[in-house]
Amino acid sequence: MATSVQLSPEAEERLDFLASRTGRSKSFLLREIIECGLDDIEDYYLAAEVLERIRHGQEKFHTASEMRWDLALDD
Repeated sequence: MATSVQLSPEAEERLDFLASRTGRSKSFLLREIIECGLDDIEDYYLAAEVLERIRHGQEKFHTASEMRWDLALDD
């Protein structure tokens, strides 16, 4: 899937430098950046959604002390 991305001049310069130093193509590096960063971005945005549901009382949760009690960790 082809996608167009506009980078800041600074990011473009850094990407050019890294490509020339490593002998890898900019396309390769961008794929790596996206694939590695996608997990972090997914985690962040999905966690933010859950936090909003918790704040609005739409998501059930358990406190740490409840979990310790349920698991009999507080002897």
